Amino acid sequence: DGAMVPWEGVPAAKLQEIAKSHLDVPAGAPKFANSIFAFVMNQARYDALPAELKKVIDANAGAEASAWAGGTGFDSVVAANHKLATDRGNVVNALSDAELARWIKASESVDDEWVKEVTAKGANGKALLDAARALIQQFDR
Repeated sequence: DGAMVPWEGVPAAKLQEIAKSHLDVPAGAPKFANSIFAFVMNQARYDALPAELKKVIDANAGAEASAWAGGTGFDSVVAANHKLATDRGNVVNALSDAELARWIKASESVDDEWVKEVTAKGANGKALLDAARALIQQFDR
């Protein structure tokens, strides 16, 4: 059995208690998974708020708030959550560069199939995949 979960999701599912071993990628390599979160609000609810509350929301939203949440909310907990696992005696292994390359090669057909499906629906699947990868590369630390 296995699960593919970024380190920031480990305590929410108590994976440090359930799993005895964890598999990671080599330092600097693309991660297996990325967390995506959206903080949204119904437009009608927002419009109904008093001006002073809208001001608070507006001051704490947007690209800067998103970057802060990513850094504070997720990036900063990776080491701590990794430690939760190792403190329990769990083993954390990392794939070798060669094995990671083999996994990436083996998964190319999944990417190709997704691109075909999205393109068949009228979007440019290749461009979307390339853009997603570029953003991950840009913001992955």
